[in-house]
Amino acid sequence: MIEEPGTQVPFAPIGLDALPPPGMARKAAEVGVTKAGLGAANTFALGVLAGAFIALGAIFATTVTAGGASLPYGVSRLLAGLAFSLGLILVVVAGAELFTGNNLIVMAWASRRVSTVRLLRNWALVYAGNFGGSLATVGILFEAKQYRFGKGAVGEQALSIATAKTGLGFVQAVALAILCNALVCLAVWLCYSARTTADKILSIVPPIAAFVAAGFEHSVANMFFIPMGLLVKSDHAFVAAHAAPVGLDHLTWSRFLWANLLPVTIGNVIGGAGMVGAVYWFVYLRPRRPL
Repeated sequence: MIEEPGTQVPFAPIGLDALPPPGMARKAAEVGVTKAGLGAANTFALGVLAGAFIALGAIFATTVTAGGASLPYGVSRLLAGLAFSLGLILVVVAGAELFTGNNLIVMAWASRRVSTVRLLRNWALVYAGNFGGSLATVGILFEAKQYRFGKGAVGEQALSIATAKTGLGFVQAVALAILCNALVCLAVWLCYSARTTADKILSIVPPIAAFVAAGFEHSVANMFFIPMGLLVKSDHAFVAAHAAPVGLDHLTWSRFLWANLLPVTIGNVIGGAGMVGAVYWFVYLRPRRPL
């Protein structure tokens, strides 16, 4: 159609209402199909980005709580949670593949739209990418000596966080991780209802701030927190000049991998895939017999 000069094109309003839960479930399944269908190289590369993004949120959380001994415990944890929210905001808005959020692909898998092989392939590639992105960020940050900022307060906080995480019992770590990824996947689930970037950010912050404030365990975050603490520990001059946290002997690469990362990953899958993805699939997407 050729418009005459001065004529106005009718305005077609864009719906801004949030999607209701049944629509969110259908969208989650569609997203799962798309994620599982990504090529290996793209999946891994986006996983690296997500690992780096979560590490940036962890850096922010560590820095804002450094030297905060005078603050009440709850206030300090809330500040850490608000700062850490940056990580998932970057993942969702900028675009990246995060292992814990991708646990929701089980909704497409349970609907038989994604095979078991493709589900596990996605998880493995994304997990490896997240690990690589986190470790790369740790290496850059360590070389930057950012942990020496605040007269060493940042490094002391990094050591304290890492030591506490490697001191957890196996079952305790699983339980804390279940609760963590239930909240993370609920944050991603809420984003499926969003129509704007602002909606997504507002959906992400409360659940993420809650899991950090409560002290729950996130596998990808721990890929930053614990290696960062391990590298700071390797700076013997720094450790000798600053107050070392109780239990520093527990902070080893072996305990990181087997006493923390393994149980936390198991718990994250149970919390995300089981307590969120499987439940919402059962409620909204499972096949129903005709009445």
